[in-house]
Amino acid sequence: MATTLKSSRSRSHASGMPAKGSARDAGTNLEENLNIFKSDSFDADVYVQSKCHSLNEKEIRQLCSNLMDLKKASAEEMRRSVYANYTAFIRTSKEISDLEGELSSIRNLLSTQATLVHNLAEGVHIDSLSDSLPDSATNSSSNDEISEPSDIENWLTEFPDHLDVLLAERRVDEALSSLDEGEHIASEAKENKTLSPALLLMLQNSITESRQRLADQLADIACQPSTRGAELRAAISALKKLGDGPRAHSLLLNAHSQRYQYNMQSFRPSSTSYGGAYTAALSQLVFSAIAQAATDSLAIFGNEPSYTSELVMWATKHAEGFALLVKRHALTSSAAAGGLRAAAECVQIALGHCQLLEARGLALCPVLLKLFRPSVEQALDANIKRIEESTAALAAADDWELNYPPTSIRQSSAYQYKLSISAHRFNLMVQDFFEDVGPLLSMQLGGKALEGLFQVFNSYVNTLIKALPGSLEEEVSIEGSGNKIVRMAETEAQQIALLANASLLADELLPRAAMKLSFNQGNHKDESQRRSDRQTRHPEQREWKKRLVSTVDRLKDSFCQQHALDLIFTEEGDSHLTADMYINMDGNADEMEWFPSHIFQELYVKLNRIAAIAADMFVGRERFATLLLMRLTETVILWLSQDQSFWDDIEEGPTPLGPLGLQQFYMDMTFVRCFASQGRYLSRNLLRVVNDIISKAMSAFSTTGMDPYSVLPEDEWFTEVCQDAMDKLSGKPKAANGERDLNSPTASVSAQSVSSVRSHGSY
Repeated sequence: MATTLKSSRSRSHASGMPAKGSARDAGTNLEENLNIFKSDSFDADVYVQSKCHSLNEKEIRQLCSNLMDLKKASAEEMRRSVYANYTAFIRTSKEISDLEGELSSIRNLLSTQATLVHNLAEGVHIDSLSDSLPDSATNSSSNDEISEPSDIENWLTEFPDHLDVLLAERRVDEALSSLDEGEHIASEAKENKTLSPALLLMLQNSITESRQRLADQLADIACQPSTRGAELRAAISALKKLGDGPRAHSLLLNAHSQRYQYNMQSFRPSSTSYGGAYTAALSQLVFSAIAQAATDSLAIFGNEPSYTSELVMWATKHAEGFALLVKRHALTSSAAAGGLRAAAECVQIALGHCQLLEARGLALCPVLLKLFRPSVEQALDANIKRIEESTAALAAADDWELNYPPTSIRQSSAYQYKLSISAHRFNLMVQDFFEDVGPLLSMQLGGKALEGLFQVFNSYVNTLIKALPGSLEEEVSIEGSGNKIVRMAETEAQQIALLANASLLADELLPRAAMKLSFNQGNHKDESQRRSDRQTRHPEQREWKKRLVSTVDRLKDSFCQQHALDLIFTEEGDSHLTADMYINMDGNADEMEWFPSHIFQELYVKLNRIAAIAADMFVGRERFATLLLMRLTETVILWLSQDQSFWDDIEEGPTPLGPLGLQQFYMDMTFVRCFASQGRYLSRNLLRVVNDIISKAMSAFSTTGMDPYSVLPEDEWFTEVCQDAMDKLSGKPKAANGERDLNSPTASVSAQSVSSVRSHGSY
């Protein structure tokens, strides 16, 4: 029965299922991959030959790598299954062990009773034979009784007294030898019937009584506070040899608990010692006690599951007590103050001591991590909150002027970028933050750290958006902005500095700092684990960077929308871009001077001004400046294409669009294409929208019954006028800026677009 229970326990332990659905699916896939190895007919040589018969060296190495990954996945699944059901497993193992002890006691009791019944039966049989014997036989028997006792009878007479002496003198080894000798003699006497039933029963009772007395004596020795080291191990080992293993193991652990409690009473950390020193001293005390108990248990009891389970439960209890002490005296104060570095140091010290126990088969780090996690999360949240508040405070007084970092920061940092005061402070605090994230990875808090910093950066970008003129009306709609005060960026240079801050942080500085997550974790891993991390953690960080860039796009959109509105509308709210500016042109033909409309002149001048400022602020990051100019141009043109009132007047108004109005409209759109092409920010989307606008205007004109191409000059004329306008507006002589850059990637696109519009189908 005990064997059946053991085997069922092993099966239940080995097949423990994870609690979550994803883990069950992973377990199912893993089991399917391992089915081939479970077959009774599995032959390793045949399997390897079948896989490697036609493989080259590289493919064989890949196969070996896959097999190693499968082995690690199997081990990890086993570990998860064990931890998912570990409490129930230990409880069941303990119950089974107790049941086995009870069964053994019952078996011994039944054996004793059977022997007693057998001896009584033999005694009754002998008495009946004695009554039936003749007088001669009786006389003969009387003569035998008078004869000398045998050697075994003499030994039996001396045996109880000899054991009493050994027990009194605590000569444990000799007592054990005498008991073994008594067991051996009793077994032979029973088999050979060299002792009478009464004497045999007396011997067995004497052995049982002496065994119990010795066990009690050994238990008393083990419970003495003065018993330690070799003396303790000898007493426990002797008790185990007496057949009382569960009691012996419990006494061993209790002895180590007593010693641990005694040491804890003398442990008085100084009130001036900081958290790391306290954690180190306490770790040394606790884990050395656990290590010694594990060493003694393994030396005496080996790897017997019932004993190892009890050891794990005992060690877990003391590890939990240790974690609570560290939280109370070190972690709580650090976490409340946002001291992530101090909290991380305490956790790192504790884990370092705890990992030394893994060589003895005790993996207690998950126990500590589970208990430390809330405190470290509190420190993490407080630290992130401190970064946000400190940055917001500096943003309230930031002059939005870009400068290199202060000398103190420059000497202690590798980066030499120009940022404003608040951005420098934000970057420095983030760099320091990622220096302290080592323990966060083992607690699976790396993702939480990244998410927290993203939220802080998002809040900082909201602050930058509030610094844009005209954003005060939308203050309430900015998520997470609260009632923070921020200094306004009045000039275009200051406004572009906002973009420089956000873009540099999102594109380079923050992702570079986040790479320390992988570096810190990689210091504790082998090459195969680092390869696995590159496949899992790097995509996570790339996705994080995309979110940062997307947040910067909100700032970029706000900048472009604000400047587009400044171009399109007057301070009174009237529009500079109306249908009347084109419809009414045919009534003033005598005063006509061909030049792009005023609003598009202003757009060109603004773009040139922004490009000049960005060239100084975005050194080495010209692409961002180009995308900014592209976005601003698209914002203005998209507003024109989507202004329904404008197109209602053009297409259905009382005054139709005339030839001169169509020419001016065509010239304005050609002007946009020309300066965007020369500036290399003519995107495909912008080109498509411009062509669509031209097509709509020509369609509106064709409703008058005239052919739009009959009133439009050649494209070369429009291009020449637009080029002349750009020369005048930029203050450059035509000779210096008269030739177009035919090698520009957008120049050919522009040329093709003009011809495509000219060859557009029917309207």
